[in-house]
Amino acid sequence: MNTIPPHLDHLVLATPDLAATVAEFTRRTGVAPAPGGAHVGRGTRNFLVSLGGSSYLEIIGPDPEQSEPDGPRPFDVDAVAAARTVTWAISPPDLDAAVATARARGYDPGDVRPMSRRRPDGTLLEWRLTDGDTQHPSGLVPFLIDWGRSVHPTATDLPVTPLLRLSATAPDPGGLRPLLAAVGAELAVAEGPVGLSFTVRTPRGPVTFG
Repeated sequence: MNTIPPHLDHLVLATPDLAATVAEFTRRTGVAPAPGGAHVGRGTRNFLVSLGGSSYLEIIGPDPEQSEPDGPRPFDVDAVAAARTVTWAISPPDLDAAVATARARGYDPGDVRPMSRRRPDGTLLEWRLTDGDTQHPSGLVPFLIDWGRSVHPTATDLPVTPLLRLSATAPDPGGLRPLLAAVGAELAVAEGPVGLSFTVRTPRGPVTFG
């Protein structure tokens, strides 16, 4: 059984201490994440690891080189007490059509808005994603992303830890399934506390992160 969701774009591992989490990932896997870039004005920076194909892991945390942002940092970075997989993203063939379909099926994934960051080499990346208060608060229903004409992060010779599986737990798995179906996502969800976990293949064997 394939446990890797179709159209998976990336997983989001949020942390209050980016340097410490990158070091811990390197220690556990034997693979050092690559610098991604800063989200200027948002107060965050990221590091990236390819999960194989066109999927990747984003490790995101506060950027010590930026001043405090006007609002909260993305992905609950200000609220997490320790590194945690907080959500995931899929890249549908047509973002706007996927949003319209989800709304017609009774789930609003949020408004589509533009984002950008510069890679360490100065290349500007621009993308669009769904965001807003209508997204499911668990983070288990993925947000939707479209990289447009930008070079996808996985096309930049990232270090690789192939994804073996992605799974989740929730108090009411049955309640999530229609929402996942609404955005065209597939995810194995078992009963339990809200959580998202993934396992990657590494030089040190399979390693699981929650």
